Amino acid sequence: MSLSHGRSYLAIPGPSVVPDRVLRAMHRAAPNIYEGELPDMMPGLLTDLKALARTDGQVAIYIANGHGAWEAALANVLSPGDRVLVLATGRFGEGWAGVARGLGADVEILDFGKRATIDIARVEEALAADPDRRIRAVLTVQVDTATSVRNDLARVRAALDAADHPALLMADCIACLGCDRFEMDAWGVDVMVTASQKGLMTPPGLGLVYFNARAERVRDGAACVTPYWDWRPRTAPADFYQYFNGTAPTHHVYGLRAALDMIAEEGLEAIWDRHATLARAVWAAFDVWGSEGPLELNIAEPGLRSHAVTAVRTGGDIGGRLRRWTETEGGLTLGIGLGMVEKSDPAFGGFFRIGHMGHVNAHMLLGALAVIDAGLKALGVPHGRGALDAAAEVCAGA
Repeated sequence: MSLSHGRSYLAIPGPSVVPDRVLRAMHRAAPNIYEGELPDMMPGLLTDLKALARTDGQVAIYIANGHGAWEAALANVLSPGDRVLVLATGRFGEGWAGVARGLGADVEILDFGKRATIDIARVEEALAADPDRRIRAVLTVQVDTATSVRNDLARVRAALDAADHPALLMADCIACLGCDRFEMDAWGVDVMVTASQKGLMTPPGLGLVYFNARAERVRDGAACVTPYWDWRPRTAPADFYQYFNGTAPTHHVYGLRAALDMIAEEGLEAIWDRHATLARAVWAAFDVWGSEGPLELNIAEPGLRSHAVTAVRTGGDIGGRLRRWTETEGGLTLGIGLGMVEKSDPAFGGFFRIGHMGHVNAHMLLGALAVIDAGLKALGVPHGRGALDAAAEVCAGA
């Protein structure tokens, strides 16, 4: 007998749970794309997207996933042969570096491993080793979805400023916008990329590129840009279709409008607080489980962990077996241990991730932790007792 029948819970770190309100907004007949409510909603949509990132800059919307947003951002600021410094703390920093190489950039990676944040001293050394200012952009990820580390973007900007280096600071916030605090202008981020399927609670399909006036000036000399990726018509369109370089992603726009309304109603500060509390509940449970067993959070220092996703190490094949049990027996889908080792490696089953981003509340998260607890018991995995009490205490004290 399986106890998985009923509404399943997708607790992977994106795509995240889509609220019923967003689904209802999307469940409609195709609208007029030439006039009426769809074109009329765009100025307000862009204003609310900018508020979400705490910026007075611009935002361009692409029919794309996060990888498309990576390419769009780079295409607008790079020419072949430009040097790019990538600060990698996991799979997704490395992935963005690969896109830069594909555009012909000369890429240097500072690899900080899979369990640590950016070492600012190494960044300072790399900038000091560039007296000719060949580095055109510094790329990093605020939260690497694979490792769950949260990097301090303001410190990277401070290093650039201290070196009086003109390179653009470009940040990937795909995993964490609307979950972890992000303040684009205050932190000095020049270009930021994100996507619709995580903290924005909308199905995959929209990539967003934010940029400030510094980045727009660099766009003048960017030889990699092509008509589709060009952000200029998308942010200053003469006609509605130019927002998307063609037919609009009509139903995604309606869904995103509903999601932004939900965000405005709850309030961004309250959303950040909710994610922080739910993340601490997850960590409290894993601290107890790991006290008498193999489970271990990938990022040891709580201050460096994302509030959107938690990566877990189990060793052996425990992670893989636990994921299979929670899905088939409990209706809970956990994330694979992406990027820790290759899938062909026998150690691949020794990792998993739990997403707690976007449309998530206490009963959803505590229920997910309870299913994990049941799975540990069913599989005979050694673990400390009292994890659910510890998580509930965090939620009770919020």
